[in-house]
Amino acid sequence: MSEPEITEPQIAEPIDTSCGFIALVGAPNAGKSTLLNSLVGTKVSIVTHKAQTTRAQIRGVVTEGKAQIVFIDTPGIFAPKRRLDRAMVEAAWTASGDADMVALIVDAERGITEDVEALIKGLENVRNPRILILNKIDLIPHEKLLGLAERLNGALRFDATFMLSALRGHGVKDFLDWATAHIPPGPWHFPEDHLTDLTLAITAAEITREKLFLRIHDEIPYNATVETEKFTIQKDGSYRIDQVIYVTRDTHKKIVLGAGGQTIKSIGADSRKELMEMYEVPVHLFLFVKVREKWSDDPERYREMGLEWTK
Repeated sequence: MSEPEITEPQIAEPIDTSCGFIALVGAPNAGKSTLLNSLVGTKVSIVTHKAQTTRAQIRGVVTEGKAQIVFIDTPGIFAPKRRLDRAMVEAAWTASGDADMVALIVDAERGITEDVEALIKGLENVRNPRILILNKIDLIPHEKLLGLAERLNGALRFDATFMLSALRGHGVKDFLDWATAHIPPGPWHFPEDHLTDLTLAITAAEITREKLFLRIHDEIPYNATVETEKFTIQKDGSYRIDQVIYVTRDTHKKIVLGAGGQTIKSIGADSRKELMEMYEVPVHLFLFVKVREKWSDDPERYREMGLEWTK
């Protein structure tokens, strides 16, 4: 009878990389998108002065040495009134629960508002590390900033507190260095040169939506949207992008078009300029405006935005 073959136990190779997800949460216009863009070093999330322009989770990827951090820019958390609002707030809380860490972004100039108080209450249920980030610190005196940090840390235990200006970049690296040192070991989720999980088509639609709101934010309601219908890489390497701006009323369509089509031409020119800078290739952008009265009640639209549709 032959001797049984002895197999040496396999020893797993040690993981020398780290990777973690950090959700950026806050009230509308707290500066989450600006902070995400500053962390990544390029624009991956649109920024406007119109509240709640971030609708779904947008991931920005930062790879530093052997560490990779996936920052999740969530929709601003506020008291929802419509189905779209509820879906956005639900997406933000889902990201908070799923992430390795949660960073609460507070507009230091506004201080502790009702929205911030509601966020603190909601974050009590989050067991993973919590980080407090006071943004826009260049807008208030230093002594007020210290008092605000003390009150917020008294209301909820945070593992770390950072004071920064996302717009100016002050203090952003301190936060990034701390996050890099505290994320868990594990394999990377994205290639080293990856900056976001958005497709080219979705990024293009987001850029045009930003230009739409920047151009006519007082006249067009928040629920206007942009969809890329076709994204074609042509033989000469240039991009042809066909997009539709959807509004809910004929009067809104007239506003977007403008007298003699001048407004939509201006939106298209601004969007095309930024897209060419971003993609570094010639871009041929074609914009159309259509009325879709109840797009915010269409489940398919929610799926395209990465949101859950609920009755």
